Amino acid sequence: MITLVVEDSVSMRKLIKFTLEHAGHQVIEEANGKDGLARLDNSKIDLVITDLNMPEMDGISLIRAIRTRPKLRFTPVLMLTTESQETKKRDGQAAGATGWIVKPFNPEHLLKTIEKFAPR
Repeated sequence: MITLVVEDSVSMRKLIKFTLEHAGHQVIEEANGKDGLARLDNSKIDLVITDLNMPEMDGISLIRAIRTRPKLRFTPVLMLTTESQETKKRDGQAAGATGWIVKPFNPEHLLKTIEKFAPR
């Protein structure tokens, strides 16, 4: 499975990449939504994990842009963020997010959530 991780924190990207690669994923990293969207337009991606608060383009805007692209319409998108407010979750769902994971996260929980929304 090819997973795109869009996260502005280098340490968080590395933690997610380490967790996913040990589970057999191929991981592509981008630091903001704008670069993540460009990568999606030029690559075959099976799953997107995105932070909410990022420079250039935030996670909600990224998800909205993803959902306008026919080839990405059914690609699972998980929000990974420190925000746990219900309004933020509803905003993510309305934009087209498939699931939501609150940081800090347990690596096993991340993998179980991915399996739930993007089974191999």
